[in-house]
Amino acid sequence: GLERGAKNQFSTFSNFITTINQKKEGTGNRSPPTQLVIPNMKNVRDLPPICLDVRQKQRVSVDTLPQELKAPIPPEPALPLRTKTVKDFQDDVEKAKSSGDWKAVHDFYSTSFDSFLEINAAFKKDANFPFNTIEDSGINAKFVNVVYDALLNTPQDVQKSVLKGIINGLLQEWKGPRTKDDLRAYCILLQNPQFSNTSTYVIYAHLLRQIAALTEADHHFLVHWSKKIAQRRFKQLVDRLLQFISLRLFPAKPEEFPPMMKCTWWIPSATKVLALFNAANSLSSPSIISYTDFYNSTLDHIDLMEEYHNWQCYGNSHRFSFCQYPFIISIAAKKVIIQRDSEQQMISIARQSLVDKVSRRQKPDMNMLFLNVKVRRTHLVSDSLDELARKRADLKKKLKVTFVGEAGLDMGGLTKEWFLLLIRQIFHPDYGMFTYHKDSHCHWFSSFKCDNYSEFRLVGALMGLAVYNSITLDIRFPPCCYKKLLSPPIVPCDHNTLVGICDLTLEDLIQVMPELAHGLSELLAYEGNVEEDFYSTFQVFQEEFGVIKSYNLKPNGDKIPVTNQNRKEYVQLYVDFLLNKSIYKQFAAFYYGFHSVCASYALLLLRPEEVEILVCGSPELDMTALQRSTQYEGYQKTDLTIRYFWEVVLGFSLDLQKKLLHFATGSDRVPVGGMADLNFKISKSETSTNWLPVAHTCFNQLCLPPYKNKKELKQKLIIGISNAEGFGLE
Repeated sequence: GLERGAKNQFSTFSNFITTINQKKEGTGNRSPPTQLVIPNMKNVRDLPPICLDVRQKQRVSVDTLPQELKAPIPPEPALPLRTKTVKDFQDDVEKAKSSGDWKAVHDFYSTSFDSFLEINAAFKKDANFPFNTIEDSGINAKFVNVVYDALLNTPQDVQKSVLKGIINGLLQEWKGPRTKDDLRAYCILLQNPQFSNTSTYVIYAHLLRQIAALTEADHHFLVHWSKKIAQRRFKQLVDRLLQFISLRLFPAKPEEFPPMMKCTWWIPSATKVLALFNAANSLSSPSIISYTDFYNSTLDHIDLMEEYHNWQCYGNSHRFSFCQYPFIISIAAKKVIIQRDSEQQMISIARQSLVDKVSRRQKPDMNMLFLNVKVRRTHLVSDSLDELARKRADLKKKLKVTFVGEAGLDMGGLTKEWFLLLIRQIFHPDYGMFTYHKDSHCHWFSSFKCDNYSEFRLVGALMGLAVYNSITLDIRFPPCCYKKLLSPPIVPCDHNTLVGICDLTLEDLIQVMPELAHGLSELLAYEGNVEEDFYSTFQVFQEEFGVIKSYNLKPNGDKIPVTNQNRKEYVQLYVDFLLNKSIYKQFAAFYYGFHSVCASYALLLLRPEEVEILVCGSPELDMTALQRSTQYEGYQKTDLTIRYFWEVVLGFSLDLQKKLLHFATGSDRVPVGGMADLNFKISKSETSTNWLPVAHTCFNQLCLPPYKNKKELKQKLIIGISNAEGFGLE
């Protein structure tokens, strides 16, 4: 790697340093800050690829490393004594701006960035203290921020001197393991705003390469130190790395960079460093930035299936794939991967059915290519359960639904309605499968014991079919449900392995039973004598069909009092009982139902939050965005009827807006790609204005008669959307 190579192997870097020296301007330069230009570096020597071993199945191991590593710590070399403070530096900058004499500022920058040793001398809080723990990086963050904020407003020769010093540091020949001072230097250099400029990308790439090639123990320190970076600057670091990857993939000016074949390691290095920041973000509670801030939408435009197949074929080998780092792939891109993977599985299953028919010399039937579900509205749940159980081998075929006795042809609308009606009936409180918690506005599994859990398997299969067939469902499960659904993401071969069990905390319980969670939080914070004042034991009570039953949270729990010393254990066991153990059989059936349809390695790419969005869509409606993306047939968007329509719709309550969306599309949720993905269309209906609007849910199409005034349109529209269920011909 770069750190071990002889300096004569990097002639381009040497030439670059020479160029900087030749073009160096006088320290009294009064010229305003200018665009930093670095010579073309297409001939940089290629370096061997770094090892890539981060995969969703084997999470970044920094999460599991011990808090303090016992590896021998290399001795830190003595640091030069530097006494400049933040105020001294700011005074120097102000004097330089007013006088035009930048010598003091130039000297500071050229000295401070001349080597890793000097970086530590300038920015370490205490030169004599080792700072060898993950808790404190020892970096004077305020000083670093002030110095970097001023850097881009200095003359060009000052900026070049910083880059020259960074190159000197990167070219140093390393012997033995890195010291904590080296890690501090890397942490500081990563924050350099100059690396937002494409002309510095060659230097930035080598910095990223060295950081990516550090040991796992060193990465552990960098991750924990990164957690302390301020949110705005943390976001800037992430955005800079994402921009670097995007511009290397699709350069605006290809001549600015070396040929792709000469720098194949650029993107893997940057992605692995980005993984460190993602790990830091995941370990922070709450997270520093949203997980969606790590998405790189540029990847939506590459061959995602090639990435997916490379990942499937080569796994954790030296062949790089973005799927090894799924946090960088947007939910829209993951949806594409899952859809195409589903389509390929559908085609494969359908082709096998066709081959089987032909081999038995039977006449092929088009219906054999689909999962055909025939149900009666009056027996919706039982018919659906029977159909899916009987046709378990066909679950990965394209779904088609028929309501017995109705003339509707399923072009997508009947399927949507089947999902909606079935979900509505199964989740009704009278059905007893799920309990609705008003405080959290979500459903949770009923803990009542029963002889047959097949209906829970049906609900899981429905969710799987919805994802498989790109249907959004109006299901309100808490986020921990989707954590459990991915525990594990691939069904284990050993059927004795527990499924749907994961480590859940009080934070997860708050999202299901906030009142109970609040009570447990108060127990943890109680300052009095817990044993005497609460008089509780490691035992819980639940009502089942009018009978109070007790359960021990641990062996002989009814005889173990809850005390100040063991109350944390009590709370954790209580949470585990409510969210895992008490509903294990129900959730296991649900888990197997979902994975019977959605068994795919693509699930390894998903976060629990992303599974929820794929299943349910987003409940947040933006009717203005729908208005912008709506297409018209027979109308113009300037027509009076259309203007009336949008005035009425934008003035609707959220409930009526959801009813309109349900009426026109078969679902009141917004798909992953937003309103634009609905392909909503308003067509002119050449019927009497006495008629109500008509919808073709399979085409997301609303047929609107040319009503004469806004009042009539509003009245007819509300009647139509409030009485919209069933397909039939009168």
